[in-house]
Amino acid sequence: MRLGERIRAIEDDERLDPAVSRLKAIAERLPEGPVRDFLYGVWTGHPLHPIMVHLPLGSWVGAVVLDTLPGDHRRSAAALVDLGLLGVLPTAVSGLADWSRQHERQQRVGVVHASINGVGTVLFGASCAARRTGRHGWGRAFALAGLGAVGLGGALGGHIAYYRAGGANSADVLIDLTPDGWHDLGALEDFPEEGLGQGDIEGVPVVVTRTGGSVFAALGACPHMGAPLAEGELVDGCVRCPWHGSEFRVDGGTVVHGPATAALETFETSVVDGRLMVRLLRPGG
Repeated sequence: MRLGERIRAIEDDERLDPAVSRLKAIAERLPEGPVRDFLYGVWTGHPLHPIMVHLPLGSWVGAVVLDTLPGDHRRSAAALVDLGLLGVLPTAVSGLADWSRQHERQQRVGVVHASINGVGTVLFGASCAARRTGRHGWGRAFALAGLGAVGLGGALGGHIAYYRAGGANSADVLIDLTPDGWHDLGALEDFPEEGLGQGDIEGVPVVVTRTGGSVFAALGACPHMGAPLAEGELVDGCVRCPWHGSEFRVDGGTVVHGPATAALETFETSVVDGRLMVRLLRPGG
């Protein structure tokens, strides 16, 4: 059985659900608003966790490489082990924030991902302790074992991020499915004032709102997990996702609150003889 198939089996393992519940209880203690938005990576335009992973993982890879090179690199390798340990907490907290707003199949894999990375961190902690007490052979052995653990944990994280699109823009494919040119979404009066309505362009969902005399239209799937935005609500000039509460400004699609980090792709709008016409504003076009 391939590794990918073994990982997919984790998604269906209900024995992990108690651990998921306990970890979710911890995650819910993270403050809403600016703190979570920072941890999600709203300010970067994409998830923060994959960036943070580079600090501990890169440091530990460097330490193991130095351990294998000829010459005395003990101080440099020890410093890299320590640097990696310092990066673990912010990396884990940013991952916890993302994980708490994912689906059950992703959360089950995430629990195993976190557990294996925890083992790797303990091994690097043991490596640090061994090096400080002069047992450099044990320090190198613990570091090598720790790197193996975080490598496996990284494979699980990659499954969440890429196979299950845990951080990807879930609405991006809709850009390519939307035909060029202007499209008639229907009579303007069919879309509610100060609320959300839904249109359709050859199967591509469009969310529409009329507010302050203006008409706003965007691709109708939330970039975070693909939720149908028309089933959400209009709050303070923002479209709020019905699944995880991401908010996007109606006047441009900018992310106001995560967990989404990618903005909505918006349409140019025009009213012709009482009909709402829209044309997708293509990125880079």
